[in-house]
Formats: sequence, structure tokens, C-alpha cells
Amino acid sequence: MKKHDLAAENVFSLVLALSLPTCLSQAVSVLYAVVDRMFIGNIPQVGDIALSGVGVAVPVTSLISSFAVLIGLGGSPLMAIREGHGEHEEAERILSTGFILLAGLSLILTPLFFLLKTPLLHLFGSSAQTFPYADEYLGWYLTGTPFALLSSGLNSFVINQGMSRRAMFSVMSGAVLNCLLDPVFIFVLGMGVKGAAIATVLSQAASFIITITCLLSPRAPIRLRLARPRAAIIRRTVILGLSPFIIIATDSIIMIALNAVLQAYGGEGTGDQLIAASTIIQSWHLLVMNPLGGITGGSQGLLSYSYGAGRTDRVRQTWRSVQLLATLYTIIMTILAFSVSDVFISLFTQDEALISLTGRYLRIFTAMIIPLSFQYNTVDTFTALGKSSISLPLSLFRKLCFVFFLFLVPFMTQQAGSAFLSEPASDLISACVSTTVLAVMLPRVLREREENGLRL
Repeated sequence: MKKHDLAAENVFSLVLALSLPTCLSQAVSVLYAVVDRMFIGNIPQVGDIALSGVGVAVPVTSLISSFAVLIGLGGSPLMAIREGHGEHEEAERILSTGFILLAGLSLILTPLFFLLKTPLLHLFGSSAQTFPYADEYLGWYLTGTPFALLSSGLNSFVINQGMSRRAMFSVMSGAVLNCLLDPVFIFVLGMGVKGAAIATVLSQAASFIITITCLLSPRAPIRLRLARPRAAIIRRTVILGLSPFIIIATDSIIMIALNAVLQAYGGEGTGDQLIAASTIIQSWHLLVMNPLGGITGGSQGLLSYSYGAGRTDRVRQTWRSVQLLATLYTIIMTILAFSVSDVFISLFTQDEALISLTGRYLRIFTAMIIPLSFQYNTVDTFTALGKSSISLPLSLFRKLCFVFFLFLVPFMTQQAGSAFLSEPASDLISACVSTTVLAVMLPRVLREREENGLRL
């Protein structure tokens, strides 16, 4: 179990060693969702309708995942900051608190979402045709809520100890198992969308076992030892985790709003087709944005540790190195979106009209991901430094921009497809604002750390 020396190794080498495995693990984690949708879209006779049904259920699954982010990305930077400051016992207590919070949330959210499942699916845009598929998929998926929360949330604590390869192995193991089980359950056993959900639950359980084994190991730099949670740690975890939580939770709300707008302006027939296209576009978007989040989030442990240790020079170097990787990555993904996206779309459907429709809107939807990399890096940097008062408003601003354009543009054009313009518009504006905030606030934050010491 390799642990990188966050205090002494070359910064760019550390960023590569921490961010690239996390980027890869995030890319592989997308397979949980994307592979399900690929197989479901190819179910004979009902594939496109079933895909639309799963598309309606996806915002609920993303909303559940956002609670893992709340605790994982709220607690793990605090853990790394305390470890960098030489407070090892406090770092262990933060890890323990994170585990207890995730377990408690799973006990609350599982029955809650079962109770709300039917009204939520109707609210989120399911039609009479798509509801049975959405209901069946989500019902079985919810049985694995504890595994989904614990595997994802605890993985952040593994990454921020400098063990990104171990975290990658956990995610990859679950994703590979999901790829193997999906065709067996969906086609061989004839279970359809239910089989896809069951395969996902079993795969998340496997990831959880690997992650918890790693944290319980005596070789873990910060080992999981259960201790009574302190109110102050819970409060700081929730406050710091609010920014990434809102990013993911509002992504779910945005998908819900997008589906509702597409259904409202497209009507039941065209609306279902546009939701199927949106489901495929969101799959591509996940394939782009999750690895980007892995690049900017994978080095949060290094940022937090360096900030805790008072090494502000290494904080600056880390931001620059991460931005270089993020920019190169988004340039490559933009080129791919405009060159081979139709090949990706054809994995979900053989309907030529749907392939053409989806390809056109996919290229619009992802047109501004290069500037968006600056927004991602800025938000994750301030989160890693424990400055949620800066990262949270930046996250909210981007989402508000999306919602504004989502309702304004279709209303003005009376065209359902124009809703897809809301993403590039919000990406560009939020990137400009975030970069300006970074240029002004990061020097102040680091100067305060140098002059006044650690204040959390």
C-alpha cells in the first residue's frame, strides 16, 4: 500500500501521481451509469423507451450520491489538513466521524427515498410509457443505497491520504464487475432494467468491501478507529462539504428541470425522444466531467496537507500543475466530441434519427468545457483549503446561470432543443467569474495563512 510523501516530493510529480489515478478511477466509475444505459438502450423492442425511463430515474440516483460527496469531500480535506498540521489523532477522529455520518445517512435515506419514489418519478418527467421502467430500475437501485454512500464517501478519505492507486482499484473493481454482470442479468437471465440495477448494487458492495478493508488496515497512514463524533467536526465537515454537495445535488435538480422542459416543449412523443437524447448526452457529459473532477479533486489532499503545513508555495504550484492537466484533458475531450461522438451515441441506440439528433445537441452541450476546467479547479482548490465561503457561492452561481438560461431560451425560441444551450452559456460565464475570484482571493487566503497561522 504505497503512500506518497506529500511534504517532500516534487509537486508536479505528486499531482501526476495523485490526479491521474483519480481521474482514471472517475472515468471507470462512469461505467456504472454508462454501461447500464448502453445495455438498456439495446434491449429488443423497448430499448429507447426503457432508456428514457432510466433517464428519469438517474437524477434520483445522483441526488443520493451527493450525500456521499457531502461527507467525503467535506471530511477528507479536514483530515488531510490536520495530518499536515501534525494532529494525527484528530485526523483519525475526523475519519471516524465521516464513517459514522455516512452509515447514519444510509439508514435515513434508504426508507425515505422508497417512500418518495413514485411521486418523485412523476414529478421528474416520466410519462405513462416510461414510468414502469423508471420505477423498476430505481426500486432495485435503492436497496444498495448504503453501499453507494459508503463506498463513494469513504473513497475520498483514501484518496486524501495519498493512496490514490488503492482508491482507483476499489472503483475499477466495482466497475469491471458491473460490466460483467450487466449482460448476464439483463439478457441471459432476461431481467431487463431490474437486472441492470441489481448488477450496480452488487458492484457497489464489492467497492465498499475493498475500501473499508483499506481503511481498517494497520498499514493505512490514517486508520479507521471508531470514536465518539464531536459536534465541531460534524459542523465543519458539513460546512466544507456543502460546496461539492450542492454541485452534485443541483446537477440532479438541473437534470430534472431539463427533462421537464424537454417534455413540456416537446410533447409526449417528441419529449420522450429528447429525454432519450438527453440521457445519452448526460452519459457523455459524465464521461467528460467526472474525470475532470478527478484531476482537480485528486490533488486536494496535497493542497490540504500543504496548507495545513504552512507550505503556501506548494499550494500555488499545485494549482498551476492541476490547471495544466485539466486544460489539456478538456482540449482532448472537445476534439473527441466534435469527431467521434456519433460512435459513442451508436452504442446506446441504432435509431439513425436519434443518433443525428443526439449528436447535434451533444456538441452544443459540451462546447465550453475548456473554460469550465478553470471553474472546477478554482472551486476544488478553495474547498481543499477549507474556504467553503468562497467555493460555495461559486458553485451556486454556475447552477443559477444554468437554470436562468434553461427557462429563458426555450421560452424565447419555443423550441425544446434550445434548452441544451443553457450548459455552454453557464459554463463560460461561471469560468470567467471564478477565474477573477481566484486571482483576487487566493493570494489573500495564502497571505493570511502565512501571517496568522492555521485558523479552522
